[in-house]
Amino acid sequence: MPSFSRKKVRVLVVDDSSIVRKLVTEALSSDPGIEVVGTAVDPYMARDKIKELQPDVLTLDIEMPRMDGLTFLQLIMEHRPMPVIIMSSHTPRSSRTALEALRMGAVDVLSKPDGPYSFGDLGPQLIEMVKAAAGAKLRLPGMESADDAGPADATPAAKGPPLTISVTDQRAIILLGASTGGTEALSDVLRQLPCNLPPIVMVQHIPPHFSQAFAERLNKLCRIEVREAKDGDWLRPGLALLAPGNFHMVLHRVGERYRVRVTDGPMVWHQRPAVDPLFQSAADCAGSHAIAGVLTGMGKDGAEGLLRLRKEGATTFAQDEATSVVYGMPRVAWENGGAQRQLPLEKIADFLIRASISLPAPTPPPAPATSSTPDSA
Repeated sequence: MPSFSRKKVRVLVVDDSSIVRKLVTEALSSDPGIEVVGTAVDPYMARDKIKELQPDVLTLDIEMPRMDGLTFLQLIMEHRPMPVIIMSSHTPRSSRTALEALRMGAVDVLSKPDGPYSFGDLGPQLIEMVKAAAGAKLRLPGMESADDAGPADATPAAKGPPLTISVTDQRAIILLGASTGGTEALSDVLRQLPCNLPPIVMVQHIPPHFSQAFAERLNKLCRIEVREAKDGDWLRPGLALLAPGNFHMVLHRVGERYRVRVTDGPMVWHQRPAVDPLFQSAADCAGSHAIAGVLTGMGKDGAEGLLRLRKEGATTFAQDEATSVVYGMPRVAWENGGAQRQLPLEKIADFLIRASISLPAPTPPPAPATSSTPDSA
């Protein structure tokens, strides 16, 4: 029988550091499904090599001589749209710039290696990112939603007027997981939510240090309060907690309330934070009081935990294929039965609101035992 080989993903590496170019090339070349077709030290050289080599995916440094990566990304998306993975350092300024790159259409972001000679655990992540990016749907200029609040430094005025709903289940909780394309998907959803929705806990596959900048950006754009989770944080209505980069987040119940634990346990599906640890813990302590969903992203993370949640009576969903940047995690969650339904991105916020209102009220505690002593009236 004839053998059929899948086309390799062709990658162009753009970075002014020769060490980073070497490390990225070595990491990607270790996978037989990827071919590094060239490297470039700046956007001008990259422009010529894009024309010559026709790569499928670009890895792009943010800070480069002659032209910064953000300006070059804008030109790419306007004139030759293609999947771009941002390679960024850990500085706060670089983190904010990388998030702006995601808003402008970059598919994903990966922090540069700390050590000068090894990619360590970042190699498998980069390989997965490149493969996912090759089939990703791009957010091109003009595709932003009508209520897009603009860049990451938007003012608090973007929060909009107060909007409240009536939630009867005091143990209700919302759980969201996302990966590739998730920063913009979560932003789209959270901006539409009222300020007293049940507490929200979120896992976005994101590098260390970037999660704080992402949470700060969301907090400026949303009616609800959004911040990076800290170990021991209590949950309350109107608060959304984002798992910090490089840490898992799990849920614990204390009486009728929830609090989170932040832990540096082993990676799950090559990710830390990962969605499954959060969902699995919520299945144990929240059960039918939970509303949980998997948004756009590569891989399988979240599907097993979502299935456990559904078996415990939770309301579950997955983002649909048409609106997912990468229909990986949602596909698995749908195919394994974890998701009860699929929803387009623009309908997820309304679904969360309606589900929060319709959750059954908690069973009232039993009445205290009456005293055997007759009333003295």
